[in-house]
Amino acid sequence: MNTPKNINHIELGNPIFNRMIFVLRRPVTKKNHLDYRFMNEKLEEIAPDIWAMPAYMKAKDSYSLFFIVTKIESGQTVVAFSEGHFENGDFRLGRPMVTGRGLNHLHQHDPQRALHVAHFLNLISKAAEGDWRMVTSD
Repeated sequence: MNTPKNINHIELGNPIFNRMIFVLRRPVTKKNHLDYRFMNEKLEEIAPDIWAMPAYMKAKDSYSLFFIVTKIESGQTVVAFSEGHFENGDFRLGRPMVTGRGLNHLHQHDPQRALHVAHFLNLISKAAEGDWRMVTSD
């Protein structure tokens, strides 16, 4: 991964944003997970060192999207997204996708909520707790 020189010109919905990932400076733990609240939601540990929180989930809407925070092979802690699905009466999260791709999916469904989610991540960046990076390979 490398950092683009100017991310400010990349807008939601732009295909290049599909290659952007948000990297946290420190891992999420039981001690700091409440620092990352979005709206009225909080991160929940769904497996060891894997945290999830709704980014978009509304009654009477079958679409849902969740923040997924976990470490990747490089040891970096990243914010990814996963769509929620009901299968055989059980709720399951789909395959994780990089941050920008998840935001673009949400932007197609609810552009206003996608802006709120992007703003949330940008606040984390402004607080020097994370950075946007470009994924150089799939």
